[in-house]
Amino acid sequence: MKAELAGLCLLAALTALPAFAQQSLRGPDGRYRMVLPGKTSAKPVQPAPPPPVISSAPPESGLVAPRIEAPKIETPAPRPAGPQPDVIVPVTGGQIGGEAWTDGTFAFKAVPFAAPPVGPLRWTAPQDVASWQGVRFSKASAPGCLQADYGWQTKISQASSEDCLYLEIRTPSLSREAKKPVMVFFHGGANRAGAGEGTISSALGKRDVVLVSLQYRLGVFGFLSHPALTAEQDGASGNYALMDQIKALQWVRDNIARFGGDPDNVTIFGHSAGGQDVGLMLASPLARGLFNKAIEESGTPQFGFAPRTLSQNEAMGIRLAGQFSHAPADSARALADLRRAPAMALQQAGDKLDPPMEDASFIWDQATIDGRVLPKSPAEVFRAGEGAKVPLIIGVSARELMLADVSASLYGAIATRFGDNRGKVLRFYKLDVDKTPKADPVLGEVPLQLSTDIMLRCPADWMARQATANGQPAWLYQLDIDADPKADVHHGSELSFVFNDRPKGAKKDHWPALMDYWVQFAKTGNPNGKGLDDWKSYGRKGSYIEFTRKGSRTDDGMRSDICELLDRP
Repeated sequence: MKAELAGLCLLAALTALPAFAQQSLRGPDGRYRMVLPGKTSAKPVQPAPPPPVISSAPPESGLVAPRIEAPKIETPAPRPAGPQPDVIVPVTGGQIGGEAWTDGTFAFKAVPFAAPPVGPLRWTAPQDVASWQGVRFSKASAPGCLQADYGWQTKISQASSEDCLYLEIRTPSLSREAKKPVMVFFHGGANRAGAGEGTISSALGKRDVVLVSLQYRLGVFGFLSHPALTAEQDGASGNYALMDQIKALQWVRDNIARFGGDPDNVTIFGHSAGGQDVGLMLASPLARGLFNKAIEESGTPQFGFAPRTLSQNEAMGIRLAGQFSHAPADSARALADLRRAPAMALQQAGDKLDPPMEDASFIWDQATIDGRVLPKSPAEVFRAGEGAKVPLIIGVSARELMLADVSASLYGAIATRFGDNRGKVLRFYKLDVDKTPKADPVLGEVPLQLSTDIMLRCPADWMARQATANGQPAWLYQLDIDADPKADVHHGSELSFVFNDRPKGAKKDHWPALMDYWVQFAKTGNPNGKGLDDWKSYGRKGSYIEFTRKGSRTDDGMRSDICELLDRP
């Protein structure tokens, strides 16, 4: 496989620090940027032992108000050593402790939503978490899911683990009666890197919503298929990461009311690969009913690629098994050897497999039709009107990621991807009269324009169009600016605006109110609200909003001349 890092997307764990205080880095190949996580600006209060237990009456009792159970003073339980929680909440499996922050919110970290997927549970659907005694409490986040080191997330990689199926919660209330909107974030990282840490520390966590971040298996552990896995799992294998996400959403459904959240008002949102996975939740019948709204930021269900079949994904698993087993590579014995193999060695070897796609650096961003989580390709699902019927926000940065095949041969990539329509494409980009057309001040050079159109801009428009045709409201956007006024917009620029308050001194027109739009959408199913610029739904005209250096503007038909030639999500 080409040693490309284009598929490495932005770290999703943004912080409450203002944008000018964040550290923005460019990847070693110059093709992506990231924002390092930081600490919350809200200081945890000193715990006052012993903490109250926030519990809820059983549903069958008819009581919904929370009650506080005071500890029995006459027979105090021995206090364990170490940090003590400020509050304790009963959840599936036992009790978890949380911190009370000085801004009035409560934070819960390292909350298990499934059993550790290790040993014999490697490459199986996530299992129910085992019950525990006492109170689970951690001031620190759980490690990210096991991942190789790509340079931009070295610390996350060094601490990463196969035991990683945890989520984090920040809430303004612990009352069942609160029924706050719930926002569940899927981090990015090309489905092979990143973590949920830091998300709940962002300014979004102060916006009267219950904010949740989840983690899911990455790379070879999250997406591998193998004939022996298919045989032991009733004819389907792969997409374990998507099963993790579904399991986490089931946990949210069953437990979030105890954190003041409304299980009937859940918005899932994600960036890059996380945005793709949100789109795959829309497509999967197993995720139906687990969420009520969706936001895809710079990520679409197929990323403009053709999907991968189960047999193609199994072939990759066979090649991997051949590197770690002397048994026949397609056998159950080979699978047993894979389950015993060193985890990091598997992860690194998995990244070197050759997938059936145009840019191998996006190896784990190619949707796999496994037969269970995804019985059909996303394109087939949405064309048939079989996706989740929920309101949708979807959009892109004006300049996204460069595709390797476009970078290697612009004209060759056009011929391969567009076939008989290549003449129209050459005319659209003015390549029929000039081999190096002048760069667009907003969209950049032609190779980057083409890559963004193929992978994200046109697939986002496709998704908005299909959603509208299927009777669900959709809102499409393009972001033209970065939080740093001296920087060009890039993949991940929207994260600063989604997770951070506008810094003092920053002009309103230079700081799109994405956080406000997102929160309003989570509350009502429509991003429009008081004080916000009008954002028309996609509708028949293909309307979209563009966030520019001079404020927002609306238009119709985003890049329609080229997008009508790209019929993929």
